[in-house]
Amino acid sequence: MSTPKTVVGLDLSLTGTGIAYRDGSTTTVKTKQTDGDGRLTQIEEAVQLAIGGEAYGLGPLPDLVVIEDLPTHAKGAGFTGMVHGVVRNLLRKNGVPYALVTPATLKSYATGKGSGDKVPMALAAYKRAQREFATDDECDAWWLRHAGLDQLGCPEFSMPAAQRAALSKVPWPEVKS
Repeated sequence: MSTPKTVVGLDLSLTGTGIAYRDGSTTTVKTKQTDGDGRLTQIEEAVQLAIGGEAYGLGPLPDLVVIEDLPTHAKGAGFTGMVHGVVRNLLRKNGVPYALVTPATLKSYATGKGSGDKVPMALAAYKRAQREFATDDECDAWWLRHAGLDQLGCPEFSMPAAQRAALSKVPWPEVKS
């Protein structure tokens, strides 16, 4: 029998990073502009706590982290790009595999439609798992976590095949069994 997989979801932003922990709980890391580049440290520390790590006395690392990717037209975007760099470097240093899921792919997976505002994402989470969130960032992170669990063959609820097919667009990393 295989061991259940653990996944963390991250919706990265300099002002409000959404985190879905391996147990399914969520939070938003809110930073203040007056903290300048110190916000990057705050986010890095929050992500370190989310992923754990024996070296920090935080338990085993997750099997996978799923991150909402920058939109294609914003690959070089300043602030969010800086957050991505810090977090991806942290994951690489800890040996945690991660996948990047575009916003359109995540929306297609969650709602069946790759465009639109955040309301359909929240409605889909309520429909599938009776979940409500304090912020859109938490909702996105929660869906990212579930996309990873689904990809690893251990979804917490069923999804229509057409919506699951959206995950085939993601370049998934190899995850140890």
